[in-house]
Amino acid sequence: MYTSLISKIFSLFFLLALNGITTPTGQTIANILLGTETGQSQDPATPPANGGVVGCKSSTDKCCIWYSISADLTKSFRGPSGRCNAVARMAIRLGFHDAGTWSQKLAAAGQDYGGADGSLVLFGEISRRENRGLEIIVALAKILFAKYKGNGITMADLIQYMANHAVVTCPLGPRVRTFVGRKDATKAAPDGLLPSVSSDANTLFDLFRDKTISPHDLVALVGAHSTSQQFTTSPNLIKDFGKSQDTTPGVWDVTFYNETVQPTPAPRTFRFASDAVIAKDPRSSGEWTAFIGDQNHWNEDYARSYVRLSLLGVNVINGMTECTKTLPKAQPTFKGSSEGFISERRRKAKRGDGPATSGCTR
Repeated sequence: MYTSLISKIFSLFFLLALNGITTPTGQTIANILLGTETGQSQDPATPPANGGVVGCKSSTDKCCIWYSISADLTKSFRGPSGRCNAVARMAIRLGFHDAGTWSQKLAAAGQDYGGADGSLVLFGEISRRENRGLEIIVALAKILFAKYKGNGITMADLIQYMANHAVVTCPLGPRVRTFVGRKDATKAAPDGLLPSVSSDANTLFDLFRDKTISPHDLVALVGAHSTSQQFTTSPNLIKDFGKSQDTTPGVWDVTFYNETVQPTPAPRTFRFASDAVIAKDPRSSGEWTAFIGDQNHWNEDYARSYVRLSLLGVNVINGMTECTKTLPKAQPTFKGSSEGFISERRRKAKRGDGPATSGCTR
């Protein structure tokens, strides 16, 4: 109850920054953040008969072109057995890293930029150390943007759409409510706003509170490490190169939460120090434990928390459009989901290609 109250207080602070709710979409987003409306949607939809780059230019459906983008992403993100692959994991990490570069303190001081604005791709933030390993997904984002920018999409929307598409492509993953209408950045985001895997709990909680994200929400978000892999963090890169954070990296499941609280990491996995301290801290351990064995609980909390993260630095929320209907259907069941170490890597991965909920360097 206490953590729920804290999350609602953070939501109210977030909503006050929107300068009021004036549209149905703005109200929907407010309801999601306050926990009175689900952060997931399974609404079915049928792509327009005359869609695509040409057909969608005359369509009145603002979501029209996202059906085509969704189809392209499915080809890139789904592995041979139906699990999400390394490219999908990069997309999840890209979404976190682009959105996470926003600070409430800096915004209050007149530096209200950064966040989910596409700056990571548009302004060369790939050169920052914490973004190592995102080169492949940044290249894909640039290709898709060049293909579809004539249909009015923004890089800011594309990055967050890619992240949500990747999550639902992973078996058992939630179909997160997905909104478009963000404006693209006009300059690079502030540096130094993404945390490290070596941070202690106080540092992590303080950093994310400055992004209006409570410890409760952080526990849900860090679960994205369910599908991540380590490439740059371990001092023994040869021994630990490519190790995942749980035994089922191609599936979006709660195995990560259980394995992280065990005395030692499961064989062939690598445990981030930041995950371990969040799992043990009394301010977050209750929620961490609650996710163990409860996929539905985690999916809903993750979806709501990611809606918040994906809107950091976005000041046009009342003018956004929901396009969740264009995403693939969720897969609440998947044969063989508990089979270990099937990571669906179609190509030799580059260093750091796993997702980082907290913007961690691998």
